[in-house]
Amino acid sequence: MRHETGSNKEQCHGDISPRVFKDQAHRAVDWIAEYLEDMDQYPVLARTRPGDIKAKIPKSPPAISEPLERIIDDFQEIILPGITHWNHPRFFAYFSITSSYPGIIGEMLCSALNVNAMLWRTSPSATELEEVATDWLRQMLGLPEQFRGVINDSASVSSLCALVAAREYTGLNIREDGLAGGSMPQLRIYTSEEAHSSIEKAAIVIGIGQRGVKKIPTDESFRMDLQVLTRTIQEDIDNGVKPICAIPTIGTTSTTSVDPVKEISELCKRHGIWLHIDAAYGGSAATLQEMRPLFAGWEMADSIVVNPHKWLFTPIDCSILYCRRSDVLKQAFSLTPEYLRTAEADKVTNLMDYGVSLGRRFRALKLWMIIRAFGTEGIANTIREHISYAKRLASMIQATPNFELLAPVPFSTLVFRFSPKSPDNSDLNALNEQLMERVNQTGQVFLSHTKLRGKFGIRLTIGNVKTTWEDVALAWHIIQEKASELSDLNRGIPK
Repeated sequence: MRHETGSNKEQCHGDISPRVFKDQAHRAVDWIAEYLEDMDQYPVLARTRPGDIKAKIPKSPPAISEPLERIIDDFQEIILPGITHWNHPRFFAYFSITSSYPGIIGEMLCSALNVNAMLWRTSPSATELEEVATDWLRQMLGLPEQFRGVINDSASVSSLCALVAAREYTGLNIREDGLAGGSMPQLRIYTSEEAHSSIEKAAIVIGIGQRGVKKIPTDESFRMDLQVLTRTIQEDIDNGVKPICAIPTIGTTSTTSVDPVKEISELCKRHGIWLHIDAAYGGSAATLQEMRPLFAGWEMADSIVVNPHKWLFTPIDCSILYCRRSDVLKQAFSLTPEYLRTAEADKVTNLMDYGVSLGRRFRALKLWMIIRAFGTEGIANTIREHISYAKRLASMIQATPNFELLAPVPFSTLVFRFSPKSPDNSDLNALNEQLMERVNQTGQVFLSHTKLRGKFGIRLTIGNVKTTWEDVALAWHIIQEKASELSDLNRGIPK
């Protein structure tokens, strides 16, 4: 295989030479540092049109090796224009999945090691560091010692694993017999109408189906209605339906509302129902003592998902499933063919036994490095700052004529709309969609949206480790400016 110099001396068993790697790796690290430092020069939202990137890349792979230097050039010239910059301090859409310098170094080292943490013996450090790092975070969140953490790639996978454990917990022997048995009762999962779509997807995957998920209505604060949940569970039991899991959320996707977890946990205990809590976004806020009242009752859960890649400065992907009944989780997934049997299996943790994946990245390395580099106080202070920015902006929105908050602000996410006098919501929905698009088109800010009770709401989430109050204030200034432009246009004043 020929490399950039065409010399055999540049070959290294089919790979590029160490010399070339060092040169280009140093170049890449220099670029990364400059990129993260000078993020303001990039538009937050990619400005390419569909197909633009593919049109610049050959349809067929190269037959002869190309210089790594040229490949990195093409990364900058072709790939970078099509990037939406999630690390940008004014990326306020969805939930920020901000990375940090220690996390990036952890990812680099993880790639170099390239271990598969399926068995303890396939990399003892990967297994044991995952046990330590997830336990460190457990302590930071104030969860009891019974909770054991396992890292997955996403909350979708973590919640899927939790639902498989909940299904196992029923004692119906579904693992061996499947769901096709003639005497199998209909199974039911309960969650809020504001719950993340991953819950329905998990229900589809494990054979319960979308109809097996009961979406419980919410109150005026978008919290799961406890009375409706209580009544629905009892009606299902009376009709021969088997409840297997209730899933309240601490920090729902649209509004970051907090379901009445303590009361739901008591209800689940009464009926022997597995309690899984989705705290993928909100969970990180439990590192703050003053936020702990929002988490009352979560210590009674059977499983909890928390995503450090959402609000703990960890590069995607790092989702932790905490399970209080890890024996049930293992019982649900453990399957060891002969070629994976080891002599020490009874004395160690084999992470493959606690989830769907056999192949597992060394994700704990970046989390461990972040916790050490920031310290528990540094992490808490940054999250506290984000929450204070959100409260401050919420007050400004409420004090501004023709703007209104559409939901409470328990964490660092705001849902609001521009609401000048209008005959109906459909007009306001169209107006706010236009407003959001105009703001995003500036390239300085990226916002997303949701709909609440039919009202189009603009979402602004603060969670980037580099975000300052000046970034938030600029976003609010741009929002007001574009709202004023739209008002002028609607009055026939050209802009």
